[in-house]
Amino acid sequence: MAARNTIERQWGRKQEMSKLVDNLLGKLGQLKRKVMTDTETNNAIPIESSGNAGAKEEIGDSKGNKPAVAADKNVRKQGRPRRKNPKAKTKATGATAQKDTAKKSQKQQKESMAAKSEKDTKKIEKEPVIKLLINAEEPEECRIALIEDGRVESFHVTTVVHEQTKGNIYKGRVTAIEPNLQVAFVDIGTGKNGFLPFSEIHPEYYTSDKAALKHWKDLNIQDVIKKGQEMLVQVVKEAAGTKGASVTTYLSLPGRFLVVMPGSDSHGISRKLEDEEERAKLRTMMSSLSIPEGIGYIIRTASKDITKTSLNKDLGYLLRLWNETKKRGQAVPSPALIYKDQNIIAKVLRDYYTPDIQEILVDTQESQKQVMDFLKLLPTKQRKTTVRLHQGSRPIFNQYAVEDQIEQIYQPVVKLPSGGSIVINPTEALVAIDVNSGRTAKDKNFNETIFLVNMEAATELARQLRLRDLGGLIVVDFIDMRNARHIREVEKEVKASMKRDRAKVDISRISKFGLMQISRQKLGRPIEMGSYHVCEYCQGRGVTRSVETQSLSYLRRIQTGVAHNNVVGARCRMPVKVAQYLLNNKREELLEMEKNYGAQIRIEPAPEMTPADHTIEFIKAENGSDK
Repeated sequence: MAARNTIERQWGRKQEMSKLVDNLLGKLGQLKRKVMTDTETNNAIPIESSGNAGAKEEIGDSKGNKPAVAADKNVRKQGRPRRKNPKAKTKATGATAQKDTAKKSQKQQKESMAAKSEKDTKKIEKEPVIKLLINAEEPEECRIALIEDGRVESFHVTTVVHEQTKGNIYKGRVTAIEPNLQVAFVDIGTGKNGFLPFSEIHPEYYTSDKAALKHWKDLNIQDVIKKGQEMLVQVVKEAAGTKGASVTTYLSLPGRFLVVMPGSDSHGISRKLEDEEERAKLRTMMSSLSIPEGIGYIIRTASKDITKTSLNKDLGYLLRLWNETKKRGQAVPSPALIYKDQNIIAKVLRDYYTPDIQEILVDTQESQKQVMDFLKLLPTKQRKTTVRLHQGSRPIFNQYAVEDQIEQIYQPVVKLPSGGSIVINPTEALVAIDVNSGRTAKDKNFNETIFLVNMEAATELARQLRLRDLGGLIVVDFIDMRNARHIREVEKEVKASMKRDRAKVDISRISKFGLMQISRQKLGRPIEMGSYHVCEYCQGRGVTRSVETQSLSYLRRIQTGVAHNNVVGARCRMPVKVAQYLLNNKREELLEMEKNYGAQIRIEPAPEMTPADHTIEFIKAENGSDK
């Protein structure tokens, strides 16, 4: 009985537990459904009905009731996106389009105003006034200056005493061969033998047929030419000092548009003609012309926009000139001048004339005719220059304020706008240019001041090299700069300024010592060499010995001379100041010499003597007897 009661109690408890679990599961199910309904409500997205684009999908609770307004508000509060209104979208799109149109209009207006401003600025900025002045009034000297806005940019001069020989063709004769130097010396009839390197000897002058088949680098000069051999040579570098002119057997005849090279098969175009379309056009024009075999050519910069007719005329003239030169070279004995390059006026017009020159002013009718004849040969497009004969009371160079600028060319110091300067010193080996800061160094901003002076020097040194025609190796000592950007800017300025130079130029970077090396082709004799002589006092050194130093040097020589046994006297002729110093300050020493050596010493002042001149004559005893 007790066991039965126990079982019933346990069964009742199980029933209660089962009901309790069912209730809990029911409540959990309701809670789960409620949570799922709330989640769907929050994540609901409005769907456009196919019948009405503006209708909303109704959202109900778990019992199917209609949604309350508060529910919609809750959805919006929780970030539900609003339904897009097409009309509002259209209005917004229209407003945006209007804004874009307004911005575009403002941008176009600004661009238009900027273009107009730039156009007005260009109108205000005048083109540079370029003139060519030719001063040939005096027969001994002819000077030509190219001025741009009153500033001399190019200067050329020739004198009767120092006529230029560069470009001349001579019939020469080999006088000596130097195997060690691999050069030959050629007598061209100018007083100094021409210097002919082996690399400048054309194979047509090789005496051996086998030698002509080999490259010149595999040969020796003594194996291919011989002493006494005649050849046509052309001067490529003027004689300087004790050195004779440098010559070559590779001849060239320059014209206005072409350079003809007999004995060559190379064809080229000036590097300054950079437009590929223009270069292709010139190549096509030249290929259509009749050019004899063995004649090379170079198309010059002046050929830009040239016509085929003008190019053909220039070619025909140069070919006729070469035939005449060749015939004369075969007829006359050596040494002789076969072809003389054009005079300075024709040469400058040929090499430097551009249509940018508005006016050419001359001071003689002969020069005017020569200029007019030159312009007639040019195409109509390049014939825009006015030629005028100067007839003023003042000389032409004074009238246009050029004379003072030319005098500055001969001075070693050139002032810069900021107060600094450059000092130019040509030497036998190189040209040294020193940049000085001057009074600008007192400025507070030291680095910027130094940069300014170096930039001005970079521009001016390029101009001075052109004006003075200085070539060879040039070393520029800039003021030390600490800023790497400043150094690069100065290098760029030098290269940009050198672009105007006709000569070939090679420029190095500025070293850590502030030095820049420039190699410049020598186009002719330096200006000062054509107009100046070596100083008879200092012999080109720039300094002379002091009176005291000279006097003591002569005194020692006198003592050495009278010390010989057979010398009984000395007769000395010296500059006045040196003689006065010896007689006034060294009289006791002279008297002591006379007493010790038994010789009579005579000092004579010579007013005509230069400081470096003197003569000391020692008088020997008769019959060579001792004192």
